[in-house]
Amino acid sequence: MRNIRRFFAYYKPHKGLFILDLMCAMAVAAVDVAFPMVTQYVLRTLLPAMQADSRLLNTFLLVMASLVLVYVLRAILQFIIGYWGHRLGTYIEADMRRDIFTHIQTLPFSFYDGIRTGKLLSRVTNDLFDVTELAHHGPEDVLISTLTIIGAFVAMFRIEWRVALSLLVLLPPILYFVIHTRLKMRRTSKVVKERMAQINADIESSISGARTAKAFANENYEVEKFERGNQSFLTAKKDHYRIMATFNSGTEFFLALFNVAVLLSGGLLIYKGSLEPITLITFTLYVSTFSSPIKRLAAFAEQYMMGMAGFTRFLEIMDTKPTIEDKPDALTLGNVKGDIEFSHVSFAYDQGRQVLEDVNLTIPAGKTLALVGPSGGGKTTLCHLLLRFYEIRQGSITIDGHDIRDVSMHSLRENIGIVRQDVFLFADTILENIRYGRLYATDAEVMEAARRAHIHEEILAFPQGYQTNVGERGMLLSGGQKQRVSIARLFLKNPPVLILDEATSALDTLTEADIQHSFDELSKGRTTLVIAHRLSTVQNADEIVVIDEQGVRERGNHQKLMNANGLYAGFYKATLRG
Repeated sequence: MRNIRRFFAYYKPHKGLFILDLMCAMAVAAVDVAFPMVTQYVLRTLLPAMQADSRLLNTFLLVMASLVLVYVLRAILQFIIGYWGHRLGTYIEADMRRDIFTHIQTLPFSFYDGIRTGKLLSRVTNDLFDVTELAHHGPEDVLISTLTIIGAFVAMFRIEWRVALSLLVLLPPILYFVIHTRLKMRRTSKVVKERMAQINADIESSISGARTAKAFANENYEVEKFERGNQSFLTAKKDHYRIMATFNSGTEFFLALFNVAVLLSGGLLIYKGSLEPITLITFTLYVSTFSSPIKRLAAFAEQYMMGMAGFTRFLEIMDTKPTIEDKPDALTLGNVKGDIEFSHVSFAYDQGRQVLEDVNLTIPAGKTLALVGPSGGGKTTLCHLLLRFYEIRQGSITIDGHDIRDVSMHSLRENIGIVRQDVFLFADTILENIRYGRLYATDAEVMEAARRAHIHEEILAFPQGYQTNVGERGMLLSGGQKQRVSIARLFLKNPPVLILDEATSALDTLTEADIQHSFDELSKGRTTLVIAHRLSTVQNADEIVVIDEQGVRERGNHQKLMNANGLYAGFYKATLRG
């Protein structure tokens, strides 16, 4: 019930359209209930009277003309229900998609660490399509069907209660059958959605890794892996369709029993002289009248299961609370100089192995600190903690004396720029990828940033220049070009604090040397954290810190650490030998 209340909350912004849809549905139900009554009046009263008084022909024609007008109106109402009702469902789907997309933007790195992209995409697309159909047809179908069935039974009890009672007796077994089968459909519907999400995740993974699959000649393995998931989905779908077929055939069986019950009870009453044949015809029309709503309710049962299964999966994401949030009185970080201090910082992922323990570092404004050491020592984690991608467990991190937990995340991240080893570019133009550093920058400012990143001339060499599309994740650019686009993006952002996270480790030596000049220019006047495996890139850092699983092991400038002949010197000599 709580989920249903939350579902109906999405109607509130569109209540005018919702009320219009329901009023039209009520009018359609009224027409359907009234038609058998009009038929009975014409057959029992008007037609016999016309044989005695031909002047009543005009009355008969007027009634027929009125029926035509009523059905014209009904057609208009059905158009409103079909068009505006579907628009209502689309509006609700758009609102839900906006809410879930906005919500996942607030979730921390830990959320994305634990969910596959394809499954998340399925929540935002496929699941919400079923919700749209439920949002449109659900209330309307239930209202039309309920009013039609109630109205038909009231009319039938007024005409001949004994025949109506024979139909009423059949309702409890129908309701039991519908509810019992519907629960089974709900379970299978959820399984189908889960398997569909798994297929989407597998497809997304396979497409993203297509080059790797080809490089290892594992295309057949990818097909086999997909086929296993596809067969699992097929099995779930077959189970769902089996129950759905049982539901539909059972419903048709009970509807057929309504006709048999009318003929049986009505025929016996006619035999006894207690019922007119015309009344039996009226009852037959009423059976047809509420047979359609029962079929509609049967279809709604499946629709409800699919829609609520999708909505439940939607709520699973919406109910995932951000683990990192701004304080109500969070400060806006401005005029940042860039003094950074890590004080007794400790951190572990999800209560697992401790990654950082009692780390103390100070980076004066405008200075460069290099972090070196083996993989898994916590270097990248330190940078993620500075950006509040994860929350520290103990200690504090400050910028210009402000604890980063006391300032808004937006203002914190506005003042920090990061370049990673694995550069992410959007499937858009070079111009827009650079402009992502400052969304409202002019074309001239974008080009100036590209010049400073030493990529302007290369961009102009492309046939479409800055309008060149970089492809999925920038695959149409070389590694060096992608890095320089990301550097240009940071020149445009112009942050006072800079993080270079193994930004050149995937590049060849010549490209690395070229890009290092861009980094040197980018770092001027900024507080810079550099993470590097190639120690040749950190020799000029103001301070170098060696960090591993045991914490900070050594610190000092390049010459001091080489003279100490410790871990750093060993790493450096190993690099030279390599």
